[in-house]
Amino acid sequence: MPLYLLDTNFFIESYRSGFPMDVVLSFWNKLAALAAEGKVVSLDKVKEEIYRNDDELKAWCEANLPTDFFKDSTSAIAEYASVVTWANSKKDHPYTQPALDVFMDAEEADAWLVAYAKQQNLPLVTNEISAPESKKSVKIPDACLPIGVRCVRPMDMFRELKETI
Repeated sequence: MPLYLLDTNFFIESYRSGFPMDVVLSFWNKLAALAAEGKVVSLDKVKEEIYRNDDELKAWCEANLPTDFFKDSTSAIAEYASVVTWANSKKDHPYTQPALDVFMDAEEADAWLVAYAKQQNLPLVTNEISAPESKKSVKIPDACLPIGVRCVRPMDMFRELKETI
């Protein structure tokens, strides 16, 4: 059975703009079903980012996701070190030091997601678009490629799972 790892922006962008809960409830019902079936998971770092806001998204996650949905990121500490080593190798180009600092911040989810996806051999689902010449931020697809992690867009995940919303 295929398993997919979901990035924070999968939830936040869906909630804020792509699939508002008051309009596209079928998306959220499908997501809850996929989580219950063990087809999608995420990380504790993603949970922390979502739960920073006491809003409808947080309440939905609390009410609809299995208790074991958010996995322990520290299990991927060795892979996290590899991701940080890769990021540090990019100090001269193209990223600025602040962009690298944000990406490597141990409290932020992105580097941990790449590391966990590598460790578990999972595709990482994100709305982020590759921007290899970006100076302002390290995009997940650009970190996934050299680490050997497959990165997919949300609709590609649904297609691969043969799911409709």
